[in-house]
Parts: sequence; C-alpha cells; structure tokens
Amino acid sequence: MNLNITGHHLEVTPALREYVISKLDRVIRHFDHVTATHVILSVQKLRQRAEVTVHVRGRDIHVESEDDDLYAAIDAMADKLDRQVVKHKEKAADHGHDSMKRQQGAESTT
Repeated sequence: MNLNITGHHLEVTPALREYVISKLDRVIRHFDHVTATHVILSVQKLRQRAEVTVHVRGRDIHVESEDDDLYAAIDAMADKLDRQVVKHKEKAADHGHDSMKRQQGAESTT
C-alpha cells in the first residue's frame, strides 16, 4: 500500500506522520484491498482540516473532517473512514451471496 501524507500551510512533523499512520492502520486492518492512501492536512485560518482518499478495488473512498485541533480532526477523519470502509466491505461481501442463498433455498424445498 502506498501512503502519501502532505501538508498545506503546515509542516508534517514526524509526530503528525506517526499519528496519522497509527490511525489509518486500524482502518487498513479491516480491509486488505487498499492500494493507495492520500492524506492532506491543512490549516485555514483557525480551522484544522484533515482529508483522506483511499483507493480500494472498485472504488475511491474520500473523507473530510474539520476541527479546532488537528489531532481531533484526524481522529474524526479516521472514525468516518472506518465506517465507510466497513460499509464498502459489507456491500462487496453481500453482492454475490444473496443469489446463492436463493438457490440453496430453492434446492432445499424440492
């Protein structure tokens, strides 16, 4: 997996980089089909913003979060991303299984 962390109007320190990586590790454990991740950390006046785009097979998941504290924005971003990845994983898992259940139900009634 490729991980790209950039900062707009701020310097990405090693502590920030490690914090983002630790938060994204939790999400990546749920879903191992992640090919690339792009994180943008930015400051706009007094608002701290964190956004991430995760490239998974068949879809790009984009999440944004704003807060007064950059670490709180990263936490909120990771929580939103976790929910979206779990939702995508469930959709992908349910896609083919529904028709198989119907076929098995038809076989058991005959």
